Amino acid sequence: MRLLLDEHYSPKIARQLRQRGHDVVAVTERPDLVGLADNELLERMASENRVILSENAVDFIFLTGKAALTRQKYAGVMLTSPKSMPRRKQTIGLFVRVLDELLTKHPQEDTCHNEVRWLS
Repeated sequence: MRLLLDEHYSPKIARQLRQRGHDVVAVTERPDLVGLADNELLERMASENRVILSENAVDFIFLTGKAALTRQKYAGVMLTSPKSMPRRKQTIGLFVRVLDELLTKHPQEDTCHNEVRWLS
């Protein structure tokens, strides 16, 4: 599975996951993605076959619902909760551990196609 970390996640997570052999990038590492609206990001990542990791459940659940109605394909969305996985310097290791386990267990690129999943 190829993964994109939404702009609110530390790029340190992406770097550490790449060191473990995973294809992960952070929005902040790609100038062409910084500041894109969520609908544009969803479309762009569909073309790159990258699952989006975000905490922005409200927008992405709406967008993926709309995509389902129009039969628009997307690579997948994974959501985190600020309660179970808060985004702080102290939790970078938590994100790396959880994502490394997930990416190792599900290396197939189509693991989340047209799906929304919650990480905890």
